[in-house]
Amino acid sequence: MANNIDPKALISSSAQLGDNITIGPYAVIGDNVVLQNNIVIDGFAHVLGYTTIGKGTHIFPYAVVGNVPQDLKYRGEETYLVIGENNLIREFVTINPATAKGNKTVIGDGNLLMAYCHVGHDCVIGSNNIFANAATLAGHVTIEDKTVIGGLAGIHQFVKVGKYSIIGGCSKVSHDVLPFSMLDGNPGKTQGLNLVGLRRANFSNDSVVQLKKALDILLDKNRLLEDALRDLSNSFTDDVNVNYLIDFVRSSKRGIGR
Repeated sequence: MANNIDPKALISSSAQLGDNITIGPYAVIGDNVVLQNNIVIDGFAHVLGYTTIGKGTHIFPYAVVGNVPQDLKYRGEETYLVIGENNLIREFVTINPATAKGNKTVIGDGNLLMAYCHVGHDCVIGSNNIFANAATLAGHVTIEDKTVIGGLAGIHQFVKVGKYSIIGGCSKVSHDVLPFSMLDGNPGKTQGLNLVGLRRANFSNDSVVQLKKALDILLDKNRLLEDALRDLSNSFTDDVNVNYLIDFVRSSKRGIGR
């Protein structure tokens, strides 16, 4: 299908545009941008830098995607931003590329970034996540799949957020967030199992029970962390989700908020 581009849009002649693209008035598309098929860029949005956007993504007014990273180390190197398919990037969202030459900020598929969210340089975000209004990610943050980040939550650099977790609004997140868990507070602490999220994701009753038992052991302050991990390994040898939880903790660089 033909593209629908407003004559007031400012589009570089070297940008690469796919088919069935809609671009609104006063939107700005930079020199090295690649837009795949079926994308909507609303008026006044900016897509800049070495940015590739997957099909079906919608960028709303005044979002700024791909502008230079907010990092004092950045010296104009060629760095990248890769955004997957079917994402919703709402008003005033900012997403930065990586800092070091050749590196990427990566966003997967099917994410919703509500108004005023920020994704810092070198972040890696999975798929089907929801970032509520003004959720803020510092540099080098990793978000796995199917998480919910509450509004005004601030996530420290190099933090990793596990899949199927939920972070409460206004939380300060300076440690890794366990998969399948709820985290809330300032500083953020694990509150227990993300029971509602797991139910909505159609986890079986048995899986939910096993994860609840495993999380209770892991968060038991009367156990050393290594003792808790050993007990989990001995007690849940055949549970895929618990084993994933164990591996997540063992690989954590910033520790977890017990």
